[in-house]
Amino acid sequence: MEAPSAAQIVTLHVRCSSNGVRSERRFDRGHTVGMIKGKLEMITGATAGLMELRLDDADGHKIGVLSDDSKMLGAYPVEDYCTLMVVDNDVTSHANEFEDLSKVEKFEITDEEYSKQRNTVRAFKERNKMGRFNPEFQAQQEEAAAAKAIEGEADAAGMKVGMRCQVREGAKRGEVMHVGKTLFAAGWWIGIKYDEPLGKNDGTVKGKSYFTCMPKYGGFVRPDKVECGDFPEEDLDFSSDGEM
Repeated sequence: MEAPSAAQIVTLHVRCSSNGVRSERRFDRGHTVGMIKGKLEMITGATAGLMELRLDDADGHKIGVLSDDSKMLGAYPVEDYCTLMVVDNDVTSHANEFEDLSKVEKFEITDEEYSKQRNTVRAFKERNKMGRFNPEFQAQQEEAAAAKAIEGEADAAGMKVGMRCQVREGAKRGEVMHVGKTLFAAGWWIGIKYDEPLGKNDGTVKGKSYFTCMPKYGGFVRPDKVECGDFPEEDLDFSSDGEM
């Protein structure tokens, strides 16, 4: 079998919506989308028959969806270092089952019981006023937290619920659903309902609901990582004849 020429090979960044897989892989433009999905199943763990492939350019802008399994990869405007996003539509996927520590049986002790133990690292630090038990360290932490809160509030100035926005890293677009402080972490956060399932939640974190959206469409980002403006929802796809 004749080896593919250099012109046929394209290097792509591979990402998967259902887990943290990030990889750089080389693909043959002469392979069909169906064949590419088969290779991606081995890379991402997502089921080939249930995945959808989205192509973004090197700057993170959406090009379209590789919707025809019978077409060759080269039929689409794919170039080196584009991102191939694998959208995993398998709601029963267990791709992260070995990363889910909640399924691991472990010894548990309450904070009150642990604090009574005298032969622990925590007790040693308390006796010697080390780390977070050092009064100077505590004062520094409080000052840093206060400064971070002020900074976050300034970065969020002008951002309002309902505005369209884009996360600078990854160019993920969506709608602002929350602006302000939260219970899960100090400082200011921007709650976003993404246009695509690229988030981590449904607007609820640690039992507290800040807004409502579909699972994996919600996320919280620091204000300095978000830009509000004219970022309309993109709805590009490839037609059956290969035109955009």
